Amino acid sequence: MQRETLWTGIGGQGVQLATELLAHAAVAEGRHAMFFGSYGGMMRGGNSETTLVLGDTPVESPPTVGSAWAAVVLHPAHAAGPLTKLRPDGLLVANATLDADPGTHPGPAVRIPATELATGVGNPNAVGMVALGAFAAATGIAALDTLIRVLPDVLPAYRHRHIPANEAALRAGHEAATPLLDAWATTGVPA
Repeated sequence: MQRETLWTGIGGQGVQLATELLAHAAVAEGRHAMFFGSYGGMMRGGNSETTLVLGDTPVESPPTVGSAWAAVVLHPAHAAGPLTKLRPDGLLVANATLDADPGTHPGPAVRIPATELATGVGNPNAVGMVALGAFAAATGIAALDTLIRVLPDVLPAYRHRHIPANEAALRAGHEAATPLLDAWATTGVPA
């Protein structure tokens, strides 16, 4: 099994941190991971993108992918690249608060109000954590408990005071995705 995931958003949404956390959780659960992140020159508001390849065996090539199993799109400004690479049957997780998805993806999609949920848990910069919680619920690629357990390993010590807020954001995203997944099980049609 090899799974390619693309993440995109703007600086300040936590794209880099969320992808790194997913990589650490997957490794903690016995998988292999290769992660590559890039971001624009601005601290806030510039593009932020990551590619994460997960596998049951070592990932041998750099994480430059022509097509992806899943994409997480948090802001519409940079959605075009990942949406172009997302396979027609691939999973899309999109931030509905910012209308990050133009609605053209033919495959399964989890559209959650990630910005609204992050603000609701008191951490407006945790949009990526909300999306990661939803992604984990939709894919099972990493358990919510594992994500929470490895969070202190990923956050630098001087940011450990943010662990409760990030945990709340992960849980909010996971809970927001669950009704959508229940609807899929009943209707067979992605929400």
